[in-house]
Order: sequence, then structure tokens, then C-alpha cells
Amino acid sequence: MGCFGFLKFMMFLFNGIIFVAGAVILGVGIWVKVDSGSILKFLGMIENAPPELGQVLNVGYLLIAIGVLLVVIGFLGCCGAIRESKCMLLLFFIIILLVFLAEVAGAVVILVFRPLAEDVFRRFGTAAVESIKKDYGKNSDLTGLWDTTMSTLKCCGIYNSSNFVDSPYYVTNNNQYPPPCCPEAKPCNQTLIDHFTAIPGCFEKFTQLINDNTVAIVAVALGIAALELCAMTVSMILYCKIDSRTA
Repeated sequence: MGCFGFLKFMMFLFNGIIFVAGAVILGVGIWVKVDSGSILKFLGMIENAPPELGQVLNVGYLLIAIGVLLVVIGFLGCCGAIRESKCMLLLFFIIILLVFLAEVAGAVVILVFRPLAEDVFRRFGTAAVESIKKDYGKNSDLTGLWDTTMSTLKCCGIYNSSNFVDSPYYVTNNNQYPPPCCPEAKPCNQTLIDHFTAIPGCFEKFTQLINDNTVAIVAVALGIAALELCAMTVSMILYCKIDSRTA
């Protein structure tokens, strides 16, 4: 097996794994959204399962999006290598390049234009607060997503519990706050909120989580970037080799 054959095999193997992983993730995402009843029934059979476990249904759309992207990348990589299709290899290269450039742009904005990034985060926080006041307690997907986030991060609202004032949940539950805002007592009213002053907002907790895991995040990001660069390099080598073999 020559160099060209070895690269074809590695391209096929690597993207085959990506394709299978994407198909599995896509299938799980579709199952979560289509057959939520049986999933809830299954989760209900788990002994001592935490209530927020049922909120896994809210990640269905994210799983579908990730699954579709991985399936497309894996398909183009596998078929492009095996069939020696320049068009597929070029599309594979372009998609990986776009993902890579988006990651680089995000890193540049965060590291170099930190004030701009902070302004973007503040705008996102303002929009999230408005969304909570409008739909929390009325939109089941958004409510479940926030319940899961707050239970996992041990936080309350974007900045604090006041974000829930005048929300549908707050109004229909006699001016009560979500249970995660008062983790040790019920009902979660203003009196208990004043007592649990140590419960931070999710924005603060998320920022702390990132700061505490900066090294791990950077290592993972560099690893992903290295894989993307390798994939682009191999696809371009095969692309050029096909020209030389057909010349």
C-alpha cells in the first residue's frame, strides 16, 4: 500500500467513525423529539432519578443539528476518498475550513476583543432575561432548559432571582420563584429568597466554570483544531494526487 492508498484508508476510517457517530447522535435526537413519551416512561423507571433528568428531552434539537453536521462531514470524507471524487473532497475541505474559521474567529473575539466579547455577553444576558420574563412557565422547552441549567449549576436566573419577577411562572404560582432558587426549602417565596442570598446567578456561575477549566478548554480546543487541520491537509493531498493520477 503506497502513500496514496494509506491516506485514502485513513480518510475513510476516520470519517467512517465520524459518520457512524453522527448517525447515532442524529437518531437519538430524532427519537428524543418524536418519542418523548417512552423516554419519560423509561426515566421514570430509574430508581432515585433526580427530577431534572427528564429535561434531557430539551437537547433534542441540538443533537439533531450536531448529528446532521457530522453525517454530512463523514459522508463527504468517506465517499470522497473511496470514489476519489474531487468534488466531495473539496466540499469536505470547505465545510471543515468554515468550522475552523468560525472557531478561530470566536477565539479572536474572546481573547483579543475582550471588551467586545463582554458586551456581546451582556446583550445576550439582557435578551435571556427578557425571554425568562416572557416565556418561563409558559414555554415548556425553555422552562425545562432553565430548570436543568439552574439545577446543574446551582444558580438562579441570569443574574439573580429578580429575573423571574412578572414571569408567567411567578404570576401563576402566587409570586413564587423556581425551586432551584431555594434548594433547601419550599415554597420558594421572597422570604426564602432573602434567606438564600448565597445563590448566585447562572451568568456568574458559568463565568466561574469557564475560568476554573480554562486549561482543559484550551487543550480540547487545540486538539480539535489539530484534527481539523489534519483532515483539511489530507483532503487536499488526496485532491491533488487525484489530479496527478489522472494526468
